[in-house]
Amino acid sequence: MDERTPPDDNGEQAAGGSQPPTLKTIAFMTGLGVTTVSRALKDAPEIGAETRRRVQLVARQIGYRPNRAGVRLRTGKTNVISLVLDTEEQVGGFVSDLIYGVSEALAQTPYHLVVTPYSRNNDSLEPVKYVVETASADGVIISRTEPDDKRVRYMTERGFPFATHGRTHMGIEHPFHDFDNHAYSVEAVKKLASLGRKRLALLAPPANLSYYRHMRDGFADALMEHGLTEVPFPTATVDHSIDEIRAVTSELMRRPNRPDAFVSGAGAGTFALVAGVEDAGFKVGQDVDIVSKQSSRLLHLLRPQLYVVNEDVRLAGRELATAVLGRIAGRDIGSLQSLSKPRAVEAYETPAPVKSNG
Repeated sequence: MDERTPPDDNGEQAAGGSQPPTLKTIAFMTGLGVTTVSRALKDAPEIGAETRRRVQLVARQIGYRPNRAGVRLRTGKTNVISLVLDTEEQVGGFVSDLIYGVSEALAQTPYHLVVTPYSRNNDSLEPVKYVVETASADGVIISRTEPDDKRVRYMTERGFPFATHGRTHMGIEHPFHDFDNHAYSVEAVKKLASLGRKRLALLAPPANLSYYRHMRDGFADALMEHGLTEVPFPTATVDHSIDEIRAVTSELMRRPNRPDAFVSGAGAGTFALVAGVEDAGFKVGQDVDIVSKQSSRLLHLLRPQLYVVNEDVRLAGRELATAVLGRIAGRDIGSLQSLSKPRAVEAYETPAPVKSNG
């Protein structure tokens, strides 16, 4: 039989010519049956470990990829995880690191990642509804989580596996991974208090997002603990453009009761804070100190005088992928919730001078 034209029993185009390799290709190369090859690729326990390794090695070497249409026909699964992302997410590596982390966790599984973009100017529920109603993925990961998130309610009511980057406050237990922004604010204020700063401003997330509440509560708690004063920064958030944050900062720094320190909720916003401070004629590290959260480790290239707390977004991606896969497998929700604690505030360390041998 000419294997180059018809699909095989697994819904895959058969090998030959320029056609992609199939299960039959691997079976021919290994001397095994198609059924044995199929089970070995799925890590079936009844197939010996050495056979599984040999089959999987050959599959990787020849670039074998299962045909998704065939897999869906046989199993009802797509082997796809959809990562629903805001197209205006902050710069500085957040999006790429999140995608990298998710992809890294999926690499050793049958699952593939598909990014489903949306604009925050549109309804955030629509891309989720599309995925669920068309069954175009087996699970969904969402970010920019809100305290009462309609996407979480929708997927919970439909029994659709998902995980969220961030927590909710709606009485629904669900898989999540989050960065502890309450602890971050506490550590940031503590650091600024130790530097003798008294009047602090917070560049916070938008009030509709869950991590706004966490960051603001931590900031307020720490101000009270250290006897410090807040200088309101009400007209800008980390979602505003760099130009908008810069202008608001510059205006704020020209007031008589200007802040002598800032806590920033995002690295991109910190670029604008620095520019606004300097526009007003002040220097970071002398007149003003700034503690910022960052995901890209770029801020010390901007100004060595900045203090930073690193958020590992690749870790978040890995945790979210693990959580949604666990939910697909039916694992208990409580075991699929994780919170990343911030490490200590880091200051820039000037490299030691290179000694001359001359």
